[in-house]
Amino acid sequence: MLSGKTALITGASRGIGAAIAKKFAEGGANVAIVYQSSDEKAEAVRAEAESLGVTAKIYKCNVAEFDGCKETVVQVIKDFGRVDILVNNAGVTRDNLIALMSDEDFTRVVNTNLGGCFNMIKACSRNFIRNKGGKIINIASVSALIGISGQSNYAASKAGIIALTKTAAREFASKNVCVNAIAPGFITTDMTESLNADDIVEKIPLKKLGSPEDVANLAAFLADEASDYITGETIRIDGGLAI
Repeated sequence: MLSGKTALITGASRGIGAAIAKKFAEGGANVAIVYQSSDEKAEAVRAEAESLGVTAKIYKCNVAEFDGCKETVVQVIKDFGRVDILVNNAGVTRDNLIALMSDEDFTRVVNTNLGGCFNMIKACSRNFIRNKGGKIINIASVSALIGISGQSNYAASKAGIIALTKTAAREFASKNVCVNAIAPGFITTDMTESLNADDIVEKIPLKKLGSPEDVANLAAFLADEASDYITGETIRIDGGLAI
């Protein structure tokens, strides 16, 4: 049960992050909605979560900067008392072939996706140790498992998240903190809307794209007590794409 727990979710103003915030709120969790750019979208997610009878607040933060993450976590704990669930969902893409990719685009994607995940885990670490328990859920990608042309930066960052998940699971196990990753396939979000859906669907055994709600349902399971004996895992949710 998520009732009464507090979840901090990064990249929560849209797509998968927004769906996770809503799902957790439906389960009774209070939600700290962390976002980087759109105040309007973040406020909309907050209002929808609060309409479900929980407390929701928004926090603007660039997860690529540790000091900002630390300040955000301090404020969330001040507002809610603790963090029970951390979802590292914030991510960006800057696709290009390796020969054409700029150093800036490679670095920005890795710093945001992988660095942001590390920064938030580190910023929340004392909280989890003090609470003697919790759940950390990192959003990876099937791109890290199968390799997708034009996504060397994105795939590398998400592969790093999978490795970070395993390491963090070992380090936090003695504190009763479960750390797992979700590896979505092609999900209908604004990050995939420019892709040719028909071509993608042909490569997916289930012959359909996933929805943000599909990922949110899995995140809710990993946040719940029902998954207390699962840690260090990366669970694909991709319609069979990476079989």
